[in-house]
Amino acid sequence: MRIGVSLDLEGTVDEAVERARRLRDRGFRSMWSSQIFGPDTLTLLAIIGREFPDLDLGTAAVPVQPRHPSMLAAQARTVQDAIGGRFTLGVGLSHQVIVEGLWGIAFDRPVSYLREYLAALAPMLRGEPVNARGDRVSAMATGPVGPSDARAPGLVVAALGPKMLALTAAVADGTVLWMTGRRTIAEHIRPTIDAAADLADRARPSIICSLPVVVTDDAEAARAMVNQTFAVYATLPSYRAMLDREGVDDPAGVALIGSREAVLDQLASLADAGVTEFSVVAVGSADERHATLDAVLDYDRQS
Repeated sequence: MRIGVSLDLEGTVDEAVERARRLRDRGFRSMWSSQIFGPDTLTLLAIIGREFPDLDLGTAAVPVQPRHPSMLAAQARTVQDAIGGRFTLGVGLSHQVIVEGLWGIAFDRPVSYLREYLAALAPMLRGEPVNARGDRVSAMATGPVGPSDARAPGLVVAALGPKMLALTAAVADGTVLWMTGRRTIAEHIRPTIDAAADLADRARPSIICSLPVVVTDDAEAARAMVNQTFAVYATLPSYRAMLDREGVDDPAGVALIGSREAVLDQLASLADAGVTEFSVVAVGSADERHATLDAVLDYDRQS
């Protein structure tokens, strides 16, 4: 299992580049960033990838509803060309409260919408001609969008439910997870996506897992902090379903919390469950974050 890190892109461009520099100097070579409400993630990853040519970069994830697939494919292929072929595009459906409440876009039949979207996006990422005509998503391209000679970026999808995992296995390289615990990965995510890949005669999909991690001497305080920091995720239906499947009440139930040895054991357990890359979200005090990053890097060196 490879170790990556979640890269915070908030603030100025210079601040984001400096955070990437510090993480790179510690030893990280894979970084993942989400697109929520801050700066444009794809733009910043292009800048960071040009600055640091030894980093693998990815989005985890970009919501598809606000961007037409031809626009997103052109952006992703441009990032790929800019950083020399080290980019993975992670995409996913945003949440109903955001899609309808903030963007004014209908959220009905989300899996059907994503299926039509990926039918256009996936071949566009490969630079292929596209003539996709769906009920809600249509796209046409007679040749490559974006830089004509760019290599296809990797494509992963934020997929949690059975239908989403089956769709992902058929068209993408793997799934990128958040707030999904070890047992759920071992008993649901890995077997479901593998079975769908077998049916589609495709390679075993990757599973990129991201969770809060705290190396600490005060696990009780760390659990309270994690629950306060990430409280919203327990209220969003897709993540709530994963917490329920795991049999836990709150985000701390899936976070990696405890001593250095306990966290290393939990990382090994995730690898055994089928995770191919773990992207650490280090939280807590400055000392706890430093201890967390040191621990996961030690795991990476030893594995």
